[in-house]
Amino acid sequence: MSRLLRAITILLLAGSCGGGGGSGTSPDNLDNACSILQQRPGYYRAFRGTERKWGVPVHVQMATIYQESKFISDARTPLRFSLGVIPQGRQSSAFGYSQALDGTWKEYLASEGQRRARRDDIRDATDFMGWYMAQSNRELGIPMADARNHYLAYHEGRTGFRRGSYNSKAWLLRVSSEVGNRALVYEQQLKSCRHAR
Repeated sequence: MSRLLRAITILLLAGSCGGGGGSGTSPDNLDNACSILQQRPGYYRAFRGTERKWGVPVHVQMATIYQESKFISDARTPLRFSLGVIPQGRQSSAFGYSQALDGTWKEYLASEGQRRARRDDIRDATDFMGWYMAQSNRELGIPMADARNHYLAYHEGRTGFRRGSYNSKAWLLRVSSEVGNRALVYEQQLKSCRHAR
């Protein structure tokens, strides 16, 4: 009986460490789209599936995930500290590849009937991003290939984007430009990448 209990304990511990479709670590050389896809072939299948379903180009998804989580499946926001030493919880509920917030993730699950979807699974994370960006396209008119403005709407929410809340955040404007530039670089790299054909 103790062997069975020990085996179950090991399986539970191993299962809790895996992160649901990701290793918890990012691929090497995040500046090279081909290298990312070569190391993680499942990523490309997820990106292409989302592109077919929602119309969001692969390079826009990749640039957004790079900015949000650096391709770390179980990424979380940093802890907040009181008096510099007492942990006060995380800065937000953002989690996983797409850094989806709890409330938005629940909205996605209800909308898509995805009861088993997980933020640390690349397929589910990209589908979530596609769902969100497709709504931004419909409601705000942001072209699907416009990584910069999709990132602003993703970060600020569609209401914040409509109000232009990002205009008072110089750091966010800089980051969104970096996302747009990274998307263009990834797009060019993907054209010569054998995994992306």
